[in-house]
Amino acid sequence: MLSGPVLDRLIAAVDSCPYGTSAGRTHRQRTPRPLYTPEERVRRDATPWTMVQGILAPVQFLVFLVSLGLVLNYLATGQGLWAAEASVVVKTLVLYTIMITGCVWERVVFGKYLFAPSFFWEDVFSMLVLALHTAYLGALLFAWGDTYFQMWLALAAYAAYVINAGQFVWKLRIARLQARGT
Repeated sequence: MLSGPVLDRLIAAVDSCPYGTSAGRTHRQRTPRPLYTPEERVRRDATPWTMVQGILAPVQFLVFLVSLGLVLNYLATGQGLWAAEASVVVKTLVLYTIMITGCVWERVVFGKYLFAPSFFWEDVFSMLVLALHTAYLGALLFAWGDTYFQMWLALAAYAAYVINAGQFVWKLRIARLQARGT
């Protein structure tokens, strides 16, 4: 049975609450891992995949905004179904592109295609984003549900995308702050 130090170590492994002492746990001083080690920073700055990611991210966001407008227009008016569907397909293809190139970038910088410690939770949530976008493609291709269901599925995928994009913007900010501090 799990008890004592074994249970404490398991909890400590997943405990990320910054208010541990307020919750009755003893204060543990942990030095957070920097987002990039000096070697990883050199690899990040040297690889052309960093520039590819830097270009694809705002392109994807622009495609998202246009598609969001088309999807919302269709849901509000019932007009423009073809444009809305096509825009979600384009958004999904751009997402696949940025995910594949992001995996290559992560491999070059961190030595892993996915789930490097610095971007673990962003990659986990990216899998949900990919699953929802892929579910939309499946619904469209195999005519699952009516068009309103498909558009609401696209909106669910877009909501997940916004959260995931926020995660990556936050990490970009952390990286800049850490670079400024070194």
